[in-house]
Amino acid sequence: MYDVDKIRQDFPMIVNHPELIYFDNGATTYKPKHVIDAVNSFYTDYTSNVERGDYETAVRADRAYDDTRKIIGRLINCEAKEVAFFANITAALNQVVYGLSKQLKKDDTVLLTQAEHASNLLPWYRLKEEMGINIAYIPVDLQGRIDPDSLEKCLDETVKVVSVAYVTNVLGSVQPLKEVISICHKHNVLTVIDAAQAIGHRKVDVKDLNCDFLCFSSHKMCGPDGAGVMYGKYDLVKDMSPLLLGGGMNARFSNDGTIIYKDAPYRFEAGTPNIEGVIGLGAAAEYLMNIGLENIHQHEVELRAYLMDKMLKLDNINIYNPDDESGPITFNVKDVFAQDAAGYLAAHKVCVRSGNHCAKILHNIIGTDQSIRASLYLYNTKAEADRFVELVSQIDINSAIGIFF
Repeated sequence: MYDVDKIRQDFPMIVNHPELIYFDNGATTYKPKHVIDAVNSFYTDYTSNVERGDYETAVRADRAYDDTRKIIGRLINCEAKEVAFFANITAALNQVVYGLSKQLKKDDTVLLTQAEHASNLLPWYRLKEEMGINIAYIPVDLQGRIDPDSLEKCLDETVKVVSVAYVTNVLGSVQPLKEVISICHKHNVLTVIDAAQAIGHRKVDVKDLNCDFLCFSSHKMCGPDGAGVMYGKYDLVKDMSPLLLGGGMNARFSNDGTIIYKDAPYRFEAGTPNIEGVIGLGAAAEYLMNIGLENIHQHEVELRAYLMDKMLKLDNINIYNPDDESGPITFNVKDVFAQDAAGYLAAHKVCVRSGNHCAKILHNIIGTDQSIRASLYLYNTKAEADRFVELVSQIDINSAIGIFF
């Protein structure tokens, strides 16, 4: 049985700040004590660099760091050697794009959607500028969902890569990935998946999806900031060029400029990594798997449906994604600027995100570049949803402006 009250006791931010309603989980999540303890243990019991020492604490650090690859392998159903660590999903996606740039040529096409986060757009834009590749957009519906038939019509002989979010970060649209990936592979097109908003909310199985690359961040799944993951099928990453060069990622170099890279995934991890962040990421993955990703997803589906039912009865808001099963609820208060409405909620101890959410071309789909995003997670409750709806119902132009004067 899913016991949300028990789960809430695992999170010091909730215990220490019971007055807050935290509905900004799409930006970052709270961290459970299990994760905090894992990070503290590294600092207090076995601080050392990794892959560089032979003494006891260094060996322990090596083991904890590399064990996280195995934990992530269990989380997403892959081999440990297919897991490379980065500072965040942005860095991981940049590595994928840089690595694939060695296979692309002028006039090749990469397909995206206009619902993507900047991290899954801007690196490809750079290749367009520097290499002359083409960028095209897969048609989506008003909630950002891909129609597989429309995708297939886009797949001419120039298309080499499709790069899309599993769950879009503003509208929470869940893409039909298995069908999308199957269609792409039928046309010999590689697939890159931004899973930042999916990991930690639902079961993600890269073998079942059969995706070529999948990236995500630790801090959106109860882990520390500054850690991210790139999964890549080993045949695709074993010879991929690394974006960053330096200590730790090479086996040998000589004074004539010859460099021999380490095998993947180590070739992608130049310099001292965020050791405690990676260890904390492993602890977060274990924590989530112990609760059960299916249980977490079901809780979020039920809570979102409960909240959406109440939100739809309000006549002072416009909701942009009413039909989604899970993910955030994205809306605006009529005649009130998004940041002003969010400020009103903040004054009443409610945390939401407002603005364009790093999705600066999404306005082409939903008709506005400013919105409020209320994103839920495993520790949110119906009581919080009730209070949220009560406060949203009170927002109008006068109440929003009144908080500033």
